[in-house]
Amino acid sequence: MKGIVIIGAILVILGLVGLAIPVFTTSQTKNVATLGDLKVQATEQTPHSIPPLLSGGVMILGVVLVGAGLYTNR
Repeated sequence: MKGIVIIGAILVILGLVGLAIPVFTTSQTKNVATLGDLKVQATEQTPHSIPPLLSGGVMILGVVLVGAGLYTNR
């Protein structure tokens, strides 16, 4: 079951990244007004946060999947 081990490893990495970088921002450009060829745009930045409990849960799930994948290969 190589697939389970690979998915588990990816989840462990995602959990560690979520714990290391709990807040990130995204930016979106919106058109505010258009007058002929003239466009007025505004860039809006939105912060997003990842709960540490979610990151830890994803990491634990990844460890369980890696362990299960290695156990079934015996």
